[in-house]
Amino acid sequence: MAETGASPLPPTPPARTPLFRAEHFVWLTARVLEQRLFAYHFLHGGADPVETALDAYRNEDGGYGHALEPDLRGPVSQPLHVARALRVLDSVGRCGGQRVERVCRYLTSVSTADGALPAVHPSQRGYPAAPFVPIVDDPPSELLATGPVVGVLHRNEVWHAWLFRATDFCWHAVDSLKTSHPYEIQAAVAFLDSAPDRPRAEAAADRLGRLVREHRLAVLDPDQRDAYPVAPGYAPGEHHFPYDFARTPGSVARGWFTDDEMERSLDFLAGDQQEDGGWPIRWRRWAPGTALEARPTVTIEALRTLRAYGRAIG
Repeated sequence: MAETGASPLPPTPPARTPLFRAEHFVWLTARVLEQRLFAYHFLHGGADPVETALDAYRNEDGGYGHALEPDLRGPVSQPLHVARALRVLDSVGRCGGQRVERVCRYLTSVSTADGALPAVHPSQRGYPAAPFVPIVDDPPSELLATGPVVGVLHRNEVWHAWLFRATDFCWHAVDSLKTSHPYEIQAAVAFLDSAPDRPRAEAAADRLGRLVREHRLAVLDPDQRDAYPVAPGYAPGEHHFPYDFARTPGSVARGWFTDDEMERSLDFLAGDQQEDGGWPIRWRRWAPGTALEARPTVTIEALRTLRAYGRAIG
């Protein structure tokens, strides 16, 4: 009998870098949109597939719905969905043209009397939504909803009539902040990072940075995070860290933190990757599917933040 050769060795698996582990997590759990985004940012994928995937969430009114933002379910367009859509378009260099013109028409149609956006339009009533998202008949304008939208439109040099009053609202809201909470501060940073009046933005950011530190809204020592307060209404342990406010070194919020504070927070972020390869969410989980849908986005943001600060991800 002829001697058989030894069985071939299996191929050597790729190094289990953070990126490799995250890629496995994304292919295992993510929606098509987040798969396409991951491919764009980390696997040399194109922008066209991202736009195609995003179109599945677009409505005839120019807005976006269908749980694009996982904590708001149902088909109806909502400002928070639109903010998410614009961030996606911005991240792939496609935030302009007729698509954004239609978005601005939608924003005009749902704006409050002062020309800004509510966090949730009452059309959400009747569809599932997170219990921490109030739905009222006459919702007020919110910096939380308006700031990120205005910021991304200015960053992409979009000019539309809606922006004038919405920008004025953001300036007034930022200038009026005496107390706040982390998500509102993040919305203010999203506006200030791209506001056209740079001297005013830098002055406002300096004041907000003092507020963040005085009210201990950012955990400066991750090893002692239980000693930091959690904002009212937040989930237990829903802390925020310097990287949550300064997602890139060029953010106005970067100056709020020392180099050591930022490095400690990035160390914590890098070490927070879970066994399954994804990063966790810290806000309140209220339905089984919403956390699963949100984690790929959080994972992509974590990788992009680490890369922006020069951390090796693989």
